[in-house]
Amino acid sequence: MSSRRRFLAGSAATLGLGALPATGTAEALTAGTAPAAPGAAADTPAAATRRPNLVVVLADDLGHGELGAYGQKLISTPRVDALAAAGLRFTDAYATAAVCAPSRCSLLTGLHTGHATVRANPSGAQGALTAADTTFAQVLGARGYRTGLIGKWGFGPESAGQDSHPNARGFEEFYGYIDHGHAHQYYPAYLWHNGAKETIPANANGAKGAYAPDLLRRKALDFVDRHAAEPFLLFLTPTVPHAPSDVPDTGAYASRNWSEANKGHAAQVSLFDALVGDVVDRLRAHGLEDDTVLLVTSDNGPHEEGGVNPDLFDSNGPLRGYKRNLYEGGIRVPLVAWGPGRVRPGTSDRPTPLTDLLPTLAELGGAPAPTDVDGLSAAPLLTGGTDPARHDHLYWYRDERGVTSRANAQDGQRAGWLAEALRKDRWKAVRFAPVRDRALPDDQWQVELYDLATDPGETSDLATRHPARVTELVALMRSSWRDQYPRTPFGASLTVPSLAVPGKPFTATAVLANGSARPWTSAALALEVPAGWTARATTATTAARLAPGARLTAAWQVTPPAGAPAGTPRTLTAEGTATAPGGPVRYAATGTATTPPPAPTRDGYLSDLPWISAVNGWGPVERDASNGKNAAGDGTPISFGGTTYPKGLGVHAYSDVAFHLGGAADRFTALVGIDDFSARQSSVGATRATVYGDDRILHTTGVLTAATGPVPLDLDVRGVRVLRLEVTDANDRTSFDHTSWALARVTVVR
Repeated sequence: MSSRRRFLAGSAATLGLGALPATGTAEALTAGTAPAAPGAAADTPAAATRRPNLVVVLADDLGHGELGAYGQKLISTPRVDALAAAGLRFTDAYATAAVCAPSRCSLLTGLHTGHATVRANPSGAQGALTAADTTFAQVLGARGYRTGLIGKWGFGPESAGQDSHPNARGFEEFYGYIDHGHAHQYYPAYLWHNGAKETIPANANGAKGAYAPDLLRRKALDFVDRHAAEPFLLFLTPTVPHAPSDVPDTGAYASRNWSEANKGHAAQVSLFDALVGDVVDRLRAHGLEDDTVLLVTSDNGPHEEGGVNPDLFDSNGPLRGYKRNLYEGGIRVPLVAWGPGRVRPGTSDRPTPLTDLLPTLAELGGAPAPTDVDGLSAAPLLTGGTDPARHDHLYWYRDERGVTSRANAQDGQRAGWLAEALRKDRWKAVRFAPVRDRALPDDQWQVELYDLATDPGETSDLATRHPARVTELVALMRSSWRDQYPRTPFGASLTVPSLAVPGKPFTATAVLANGSARPWTSAALALEVPAGWTARATTATTAARLAPGARLTAAWQVTPPAGAPAGTPRTLTAEGTATAPGGPVRYAATGTATTPPPAPTRDGYLSDLPWISAVNGWGPVERDASNGKNAAGDGTPISFGGTTYPKGLGVHAYSDVAFHLGGAADRFTALVGIDDFSARQSSVGATRATVYGDDRILHTTGVLTAATGPVPLDLDVRGVRVLRLEVTDANDRTSFDHTSWALARVTVVR
């Protein structure tokens, strides 16, 4: 009988991956003990050969001028200032957006806001990463780095077991906030630890007993302690100094003749500085300062929320603009690189966007990286080697509905308009669209042009004097944007059917894709299946060489045991291994197959059937928790046009709810549309509903809005085993995309 242990042990022993630190449980990773593959980097304590530990500390809304090393006079930041003096200080580093969610997405994935998955702050449903998004944690984890995220994640939904969760995007350890809005609470009632919410009793019922930055500090230092003997990547993302200016003690600023908001803000900046210092002290305590590269930066320019006055602190230095502006003050950020044994001291004026983090960290860690990213590695600049490649141009996009007074004034009362910016060499163009439509003809945008070499404060608009330059930069803006940006496959992926019938075999297909620039050798795929399940390879599972862009595809026949319990989701894991030029790599991908609940035996509503699975883009799927247990009257009441229907299903795009029909049903009927509740909130909701039968499209509606009313469905589902109801956003405005299925009913075959 095949087993997961045999599958994993076979591929790992072939490649000698015993030299890699484990990145999962001992049971799941049963690698062999053969010596490391030829060409693998040796993991020895010697500074000359050990791959560096990598620490990235990301502040939240820290302005370019809010550190002493960048000219700050009123706020004390001695620890980061000392790192800047001993390390490399960037004068022209750039966040990839003027607000946090798109900035963090680009920082993690190496894609600018014309290509990235999340391109705007959420105005309703939380922006989410996808299975196609490769983060720098996944890149480094494949080379054996232990990966941790402590702090703010900022991408939804706020639930475990989904593609946008930090654990699914390469961080094996996560502690902090998933949700963007939740991260605005400095005394939260709970924080997430991996896939579980951990309540904070000291903050129950609105109490302020435990300050979140202190909790994050302890977790970060603990992470360093536990992984001091092995290469690690720590991504530390405290929420300071984001509003509100909430601190236990304003400390050295308590006696200043400032508002409480300004005192709190200054204390938060100093707290951030002290946090960085604590990490450095812990690295030194373990003797790791010569084996670590530490980067300190921010996600965008300074904020003015909650009564904070950034002008008091000269938070943007000599630059124009604040958070939300695409002028330099909104996007240029501090960036300090420190590592006594790894980073050359000095300053750099290389225009360096934070999209460069992924390829830079990959090169430092000896890991292959995707070739379809927008970032360029700055590793040679850090290490004092050859000059790194420079970007032809840098691009920014803004679709922001939040408006603050100073930012709006800087934008000429256009802070709520769509905007783009592009820098090429010394030239910077910023343009605004008077309507929220990127397809607006170029001559209807308002364009400004600045010469940053002579005017870094962007005070003199030169657009009318250099029309040819404006035309050139606007054309680059147009070419920098893609509505969809298909990714080149990278790493491992796994495809399994959503339904696993006990005793009946199904096919699982795994792919190992070399999306990097250099060939891999000794490639192999293995499959881990649940205990008691069997798996038999039906294709080759190894390849001697994978050229750049090539893939290894393998398939297995998998059989759940005949007695597998019904309605139980089970996880399968594909593991791809290979030898890259920097050493052995290991990529993993998971898939979930659920053993089905019983098929219906009589006509009935979906609200009376147990579901196979339910995914919702924002919040829980709204359905009675007793689904399938109560007789009549359960299910969400749905109202269309003033008529209320019982036993409905309410969701919020994106949603995907699956039911097991087992070939026993005859017809599926329903009303689907934007319900009265959402229509009362706003008229902007727009969705599209699709009904699948065994992954075959049975029907797709047109665009559903409050004005169109519900659409009636009457579909033939004879022979269908799995019925899936999917709802997607139809206009990129998810705030009011609540959609309902009323009278959702199946009849059985007579």
